[in-house]
Amino acid sequence: MRRQVLSSIQRNLARLRVFFRLILSVMLFTSFTAGATDPLVVIVHKDNPNQQISQHQLVDLYMGKYTAFPDGTLAKVLDYEQGHPLRTFFLTSLTGRPINQINAYWSQVKFSGKASFPQAHQSIDAILEEVASTPDAIGYVPATTVTEDVKVVYRFVQ
Repeated sequence: MRRQVLSSIQRNLARLRVFFRLILSVMLFTSFTAGATDPLVVIVHKDNPNQQISQHQLVDLYMGKYTAFPDGTLAKVLDYEQGHPLRTFFLTSLTGRPINQINAYWSQVKFSGKASFPQAHQSIDAILEEVASTPDAIGYVPATTVTEDVKVVYRFVQ
């Protein structure tokens, strides 16, 4: 009798382990895909006259080739600090190059003095605050964080 009870308890514990592993897997998959499906958008101050910026123009701005918006006004380019996951995703998606090539490019540019780095910020809130308060600023944030104080000029297609 004791053997049957112990055997039954062991089978139930094994089923519970499988059940909890399944629940944990579903939770991890759901949280990963929710973060991965939140597309990035490029934002400017709400009064900025530019309505759209092309990918090519963004590459030029974020790689230091140009320092002005398409209408000719100077742009204050905002970025995240090195190592920030949004920075890596944005720059690799925008340029189609790995982040180590982009960092190497910027090291060469910095050494030559031909361009200056975009202004680095630590957080999404810092980028949103800077763009909302600076008419010539441009930055990027997840689409779900956009406020009415900024205007979207580019959306990444996933």
